[in-house]
Amino acid sequence: MSSLQTYVKDKFNQTIKESSDAELYSALLEMVHDKSRELPTNDDKKRKLYYFSAEFLIGKLLSNNLLNLGIYDDVKAELAKYGKDITDIEQVENEPSLGNGGLGRLAACFLDSISTLGLNGDGVGLNYHFGLFRQLFKDKLQFTDKDEWITGEDDWLVRSQTSYTVPFNNFELSADLYDIDVLGYQQDTRNRLRLFDLSTINEGIVGDGINFDKKDVIQNLTLFLYPDDSDHDGQMLRIFQQYFMVSAGAQLVLDEAVERGSNLHDLADYAVVQINDTHPALVIPELIRLLTERGIEFDEAVHIVENTVAFTNHTILSEALEKWAMSDLERIVPHITPIIRELDRRMKEKYPQHPYTNIIDLQDRAHMASMSIHYGFSVNGVAALHTDILKSSELRAFYEIYPEKFNNKTNGITFRRWIMDSNPELAMFLDKQIGKSWRTDSDLSKFLKFKDNKKVQKALQDIKQDNKQRLVDYLEERQGIKVNPNSIFDTQIKRIHEYKRQQMLLLYAIHKYKDIKAGNVPQTPLIIFLGGKAAPAYTTAQNILHAFLTLAEIVDGDKDVNEHLQIVVLENYDVSYAEKLIPATDISEQISLASKEASGTGNMKFMLNGAVTLGTLDGATVEINQLVGDDNSYIFGKHSNDIISLYETNGYNPQDYYQTPEIKELVDFINGEEMVAHGHKDHLDSLYHEIVSKDFFMTMIDIIEYIKVKEDMLEDYEDQSHWTSMVVENIGRAGYFSSDRTIGDYNRDIWHLESK
Repeated sequence: MSSLQTYVKDKFNQTIKESSDAELYSALLEMVHDKSRELPTNDDKKRKLYYFSAEFLIGKLLSNNLLNLGIYDDVKAELAKYGKDITDIEQVENEPSLGNGGLGRLAACFLDSISTLGLNGDGVGLNYHFGLFRQLFKDKLQFTDKDEWITGEDDWLVRSQTSYTVPFNNFELSADLYDIDVLGYQQDTRNRLRLFDLSTINEGIVGDGINFDKKDVIQNLTLFLYPDDSDHDGQMLRIFQQYFMVSAGAQLVLDEAVERGSNLHDLADYAVVQINDTHPALVIPELIRLLTERGIEFDEAVHIVENTVAFTNHTILSEALEKWAMSDLERIVPHITPIIRELDRRMKEKYPQHPYTNIIDLQDRAHMASMSIHYGFSVNGVAALHTDILKSSELRAFYEIYPEKFNNKTNGITFRRWIMDSNPELAMFLDKQIGKSWRTDSDLSKFLKFKDNKKVQKALQDIKQDNKQRLVDYLEERQGIKVNPNSIFDTQIKRIHEYKRQQMLLLYAIHKYKDIKAGNVPQTPLIIFLGGKAAPAYTTAQNILHAFLTLAEIVDGDKDVNEHLQIVVLENYDVSYAEKLIPATDISEQISLASKEASGTGNMKFMLNGAVTLGTLDGATVEINQLVGDDNSYIFGKHSNDIISLYETNGYNPQDYYQTPEIKELVDFINGEEMVAHGHKDHLDSLYHEIVSKDFFMTMIDIIEYIKVKEDMLEDYEDQSHWTSMVVENIGRAGYFSSDRTIGDYNRDIWHLESK
């Protein structure tokens, strides 16, 4: 009997044919667990990376693990032999709710690549029971519910024997360690995602939606990712949560380093701690505290930490760089506040000419980014433009002090997840055309020679159509929405935020609706997809979603328009949706305000899967445009230098643009009679006034050019030979954006780990 049949027989005493999809999933999970445990960890290597992150958006793991173990095709064939479809079995799996968006998905891609390159590196985070939240749409509004993904059985979490005591002001909590194996592609070793959980967690304290007592830390600490911090209790809970993660993680780092032979004086030879954004920054004072507890003098402990910790900055928005009131830190973790004050004192004494770099500001708030830059040995941005802006603008004072610390590491994506797993038809077609070496070296450049090959173009068009049909079926099953697969699929998937300018896409959709009503019917129907969650306390983001849902209802009910235009807002957008949507997409919307998007990785996933980019020169879209050229991407809008200058001089007045008749007509529609008849007037009025009176991220400055360029793009789509030649160019140039390349860069310049 085959391996899977053996597991099914042992577990259920029946055959594959007799088993339900749930039973087959359970058997496959056990089989993968066993095969994973047969692989040794990389802990025999001296130096180890600990990737600290508040998020790891790992997605469903079954198919990815089967792929990395090299048995996916065998399992798929065996199941098919008995009339079973592996895609049906994959639907049984709950998606781990351990992340929100790009930050968490990047961390997941990085763990995959670290394992694939045979490096010794684990992720360190928290085991959120309900994740961010499950998004629900009711009455065209976003509602939130808990995302109950942990079943207690048939999941990937493995309870270890390790627990650590985490001290707070007047009580202690026990941090229990759970592991999820991270398998590399064609690797004979494994790494782990180490997730700490609260031994006293109580899921029962959550009432309707995601409401719970934020003060009951002993029972709530690992319930939710990013608990709402719009009130003081929420801010306090964030500090509790972040310290819980870094204290347990720091104890793990020190214990494992000692196990590998460190005497702690030489910790930097045995461990490197990469801080993924500012959420884990308290690991710096905590490591210093733990080292002094273990007998090391304070000055030496500081020196050790300075050579052990590295910092990745993921933002340009100053409000996203965390700052905690010292009074709150003193109430929660008084044992590290003297350390933070001493670290601040030293920097103020050393660099009095740079008050901007102070760790503690005049409002007695501790700046997590400042502490990470001063007391880490490396600071990296995540796209070339982003890093340049950090050095020249946002973090310029730091760069003047530490030019040697700053470096760029353009983000990447794992090809295992984002083409081999999510788009197997395209992956197999690439194998046929250029061989399989791209699966390990990520080099797709050989595909460029097929740019004008009519047979290849036809095959790519057929693959895209198959992926569209797959999304159509999934969308109807998941949301009950029917769409026309013979349409242009135009997609923006992002966290809902003003700087990502979903409201620009909204204004375009209004333009298109009115244009079709006026009789200008497009040759090919257009479907606009929007996916993303709005933070519960972010009113404008909530209003953007409401406006889209309202417009979608209007368009759907208009018989003059609905055959030519459809607007689809994806409910509870997640990795599973992304795996269907990205391979089906024609137009990749990357329309953030230039200078505000740090990188983006969705842009890379779309490019790899044959979508053409429509975007501003922002984040990694700049590098996409440089690789494929203006002939194979559609760029519009003011450049980053222009935008930075407008911010510095307060030179943008939304009224100057609003009074333009074409723009006014679109903006006025938002809270006009038709929208109000279908939606909620207060939400629509609020969004309208936000754009007209504030427009913080300058939607109106670029809207006219955006509409023009997008209409040109839709017209170009009708020449399918030309369009598909652009698709080939994008796929063929996508190799640079492999996370294997990114991790190789991190290791060469920052981590210096022993490779396989």
